[in-house]
Amino acid sequence: MAAGYLEILRARHAARLLVGTLVGRLPNATAAIAVVLFIRAEGGTYSLAGGLAAVYGVANAVGQPLLGRLVDLHGQPRVQLPAAVVSALGMTVFALAGTDPLPLAYAAMAVAGLFTPPLEGGLRALWPSVLRKEDQIHTAYAMDAVAQEVMFTVGPLLVTLCVSLWSAQAALVVLGVIGVLGALSVVVSPPSRAWRSAPREAHWLGALRSPGLNALLGAFLFVGIALGSITVASLAYADDHGGDAVYGWLMAGIGLGALVGGTVYGARQWTGAPERRLRLLVALLAVCYLPLMLMPGAVAMTALTALAGLFLAPCIACAFIIVDRHAPSGTVTEAFSWLVTTFTVGASVGTGLAGPVVEWGGAVWGFAVPGAAGAVSLLVLTATGRVLAAPGGGEVVAVSSENDPNRAVEPRFSTGDRA
Repeated sequence: MAAGYLEILRARHAARLLVGTLVGRLPNATAAIAVVLFIRAEGGTYSLAGGLAAVYGVANAVGQPLLGRLVDLHGQPRVQLPAAVVSALGMTVFALAGTDPLPLAYAAMAVAGLFTPPLEGGLRALWPSVLRKEDQIHTAYAMDAVAQEVMFTVGPLLVTLCVSLWSAQAALVVLGVIGVLGALSVVVSPPSRAWRSAPREAHWLGALRSPGLNALLGAFLFVGIALGSITVASLAYADDHGGDAVYGWLMAGIGLGALVGGTVYGARQWTGAPERRLRLLVALLAVCYLPLMLMPGAVAMTALTALAGLFLAPCIACAFIIVDRHAPSGTVTEAFSWLVTTFTVGASVGTGLAGPVVEWGGAVWGFAVPGAAGAVSLLVLTATGRVLAAPGGGEVVAVSSENDPNRAVEPRFSTGDRA
């Protein structure tokens, strides 16, 4: 795998596109944390912080498919860079105006989330033209997943460092600038400027006409709720156990746990139906959330957050295989986009839900939310077991008219039961 990663990074433009995409997505990865810290610095409530972060997340989930359609119609540079600039301006207005007036704060958060450029989908569209070989494309997807976990591990530390050196207000502005620079690096590259998407025809429901995919999305909504609720509950814990530095380590612990879990999970081949394996992984995920309610000292709590994140990446990796099995022929990219959107919406709902829970019962009950959400996710997977056991997607690799203007074979995961 290491040799495969190096081979990809040596390909022309590959490293630039990967790094630029990760840098450009940093605001999206850390926005909830930066907003919570800013509202706390302004003297706002946990409910207000969770509500603003939820508005950003929901707007982001709505904007991604809309901006993705515009990218297909007009190309990446004409959409990605202007969207990044508008999103950064929205974040800057929020940072400068604060919460007075409150409607302006919510509007600025909505704009910042709605115009977040769809860099993740754009990178998926560029890999076939950069790498050409299907096995290299699969390795690139795995490398992208690992790099994302590194970003989610390092990102919270960078935010808290910026807050410590300057202020929470400065952190919001800096994140917006970083996002613009990342998007700029991508869109001025030759592959991005040359890429064009051919028109495609699809059922009006697209990938959502698959019952199995809908069942999976329902389950992952609650996985997202679990992850989003930890953001607010951890801040309430950190307020009593060391402040911003502890909060940064708790958030980084979740990313580190997911990084380790994903690396171990992806190092071997798995046999058996992925649907059954996902139920086991989600059960383990829910169980590992429960020790957070013990709320020990800061060092031990950081270890528990790493444990809580251990099965997150394996759950997502297994879900990728199930999406591939259930997506109707020719809708794999759309199906993956729906999985990302559903997860984002769930995380936003989780941040909004955890705020009132923390104010009512304290951090301990805030940490009860992810365990409960994980249990509901498991119930959804169990209740829809028969639907998930009957793959609805075709076993034949589909031809892509959406990502590859040369109509090359669309890169997909193996049709076998391997992650």
